[in-house]
Amino acid sequence: MQNQNREYHLHDHHHEKNVISDARLATSATLHCLLGCGLGEIVGMLIAMQLGLAMVPSIALAVSLGFVFGFILGMRPLRKHGYSFTNAFKQVLLSEGLSILFMETAEVLVEIYTPGFMQAGFLDPILWIGMLFALTAGFIAAWPVNLIMVKKGYRHQH
Repeated sequence: MQNQNREYHLHDHHHEKNVISDARLATSATLHCLLGCGLGEIVGMLIAMQLGLAMVPSIALAVSLGFVFGFILGMRPLRKHGYSFTNAFKQVLLSEGLSILFMETAEVLVEIYTPGFMQAGFLDPILWIGMLFALTAGFIAAWPVNLIMVKKGYRHQH
């Protein structure tokens, strides 16, 4: 599935701008993904804390909401442009699903291995320090995936 917003052409000179544009689009896509995943994870953690859930159910809830929020944010602009729910979901599943998977995996690994993170309360600094590290790791893990997706024409522009 080629991105309809990108134009490709053949000729003898090299475009340095295309490399920069791909990197910028990958960065934008990764930040967009990070927003959805981060919001979903934070909401999931807060709900898990309020319910007193153990570590595994807390992680499952946070990751699930990370995917849900990521997909909702990805689908929103497509729905605004007239895509049906099904077509928007398919587009986001293809273009953002892999990115979200890499991001969430990195975030969970950091959260699990940050001492005190899983036991921290909402006002504990280690929770927010750990979340900062987790989101940073998620960005680092997802950015190359998004760059590959951009170069192959699978990322949509918002």
